[in-house]
Amino acid sequence: MNFEYDVVIIGGAFSGAATALMLKRKRPEARVLIIEKTAEFDRKVGESTTEVSSCYMTRILGLTHYLGHHQLAKQGLRLWFSNRPDQAFDDCVEVGSRYQSRMPTFQVDRAKLDSHMLELAVEAGCDLWRPAKVTKCELNGANGQTLNAVVDLSERGVVCRWVVDATGRATMLARKLGHLRLNTEHPINAVWARFSGVKQWDSYEWRERFPDYANRCRTSREWATNHLFGRGWWVWIIPLHGGDVSAGIVYDSRVFKFPEGPSLGKRLHTHILGNPVGREIFGAARVIEGDVHALSMLPYQSERVCDYGWAAVGDAAGFIDPLYSPGLDFCSYTSYYVADLLARSVAGENVADRLRYYNQQYPVTYRSWFESLYKDKYYYMGDAELMSAALLLDVSSYYLGLVRSSYRDPECEFLNLPFGGLGGRLAASMMTFYNRRLVALANRRWATGCYGRRNAGWRELYDGFVPDARIRKQMWRGLRRWWKCELINLGLMLGSRAGVVANQTAAAAQTEACKI
Repeated sequence: MNFEYDVVIIGGAFSGAATALMLKRKRPEARVLIIEKTAEFDRKVGESTTEVSSCYMTRILGLTHYLGHHQLAKQGLRLWFSNRPDQAFDDCVEVGSRYQSRMPTFQVDRAKLDSHMLELAVEAGCDLWRPAKVTKCELNGANGQTLNAVVDLSERGVVCRWVVDATGRATMLARKLGHLRLNTEHPINAVWARFSGVKQWDSYEWRERFPDYANRCRTSREWATNHLFGRGWWVWIIPLHGGDVSAGIVYDSRVFKFPEGPSLGKRLHTHILGNPVGREIFGAARVIEGDVHALSMLPYQSERVCDYGWAAVGDAAGFIDPLYSPGLDFCSYTSYYVADLLARSVAGENVADRLRYYNQQYPVTYRSWFESLYKDKYYYMGDAELMSAALLLDVSSYYLGLVRSSYRDPECEFLNLPFGGLGGRLAASMMTFYNRRLVALANRRWATGCYGRRNAGWRELYDGFVPDARIRKQMWRGLRRWWKCELINLGLMLGSRAGVVANQTAAAAQTEACKI
């Protein structure tokens, strides 16, 4: 059968364009068509890269020059906690790095990044239909795949060997084939907007008002991904190239109710102003009209991510939670793996084993990532002690595993999805255990009125994370904090039992007195 293209990729944003670019680099003779529905990419939420996705973009895709000139260098994560709305700014708890980040990461404007990636794919020799809407997609395995699309008001048809679904949350093939599953164990929702007029974190005014705050830190707080935390919710604050700021809330509907208001933007702004740190930063800020968005029930996955003739990459395969910015990590692993699979197929290799691995390992990766990092985390993220312990343990584990291996041999490691093998299973079990314990500690603190009691009066600025033996220092710090919380929990348990015994004794004495 004659195929017009070897591969048709539906979706030209980061995952689709990266898959196309890597395929053309591995197999320049491959005939690749990208179908992108929009005439230009809209302004997405501001997004942070992690150390792993930054490794993929710099070491594999070769975007170092572009990222350095057109996006912002990120200075790690910074967490803020408070326990009452009228709390003084310099009394709020701050957790973050003292110095510049050791590893390259970036604050990216996704619309700009997506556009650049698509341009690179076209320059590499990919054909592009844009704007184009796919109207039909028939999957026939080894007999070829047929697609129809409306381009410039006319319908075109194409026959190809492979179709790649890079449609993001539209999850075109997962919906078509009945593989889409919502993650109902994690009912999180998000509202976000872009703001202008946001106060600078490192301004002269703040140095005058809060000298200890300014002098304790040796890096710029403004270029970090700043997070405000409360029970059941967190707010991201991400600076963007050009001066705008992306801010949004993610909340668990089991724990937190998003405040009412006349509009989404107003409701988001009101919530941020109700936090003492948010009030200082966003007091004079303004929501940029027409740039407010919301999504409900964020997490989902596809039960199958490939078969002969098709594969899903990036958000089209699944999404968990934006905390810790794992979205581009998943895009990196899936796009590179699928590009390598397609390159082998174009070269005539039998890829049945690679399809089998992708279908088997992706659900394991998704489930392990969810249970070890995110399941029920919103119950404890408003407590500074518990969440700071989780941060140190989570990030240290990430560095010991994925960051270290990806920088050691990126071309090899991005072909192995996370949490595979005995080591991956052990790491997932360990992380799932301490996450469950932190949830249990949070629930007892909440029940006894001790939740967030120490969300005031301290600041923890550590040296930073590095992917070598020095990471043990941060891991040990996280373990000590967790164990300290366990001791506090033991005290709460004993106090609760003593209270029950005292109440029972008092009730018995009262009964005896009545008998007399």
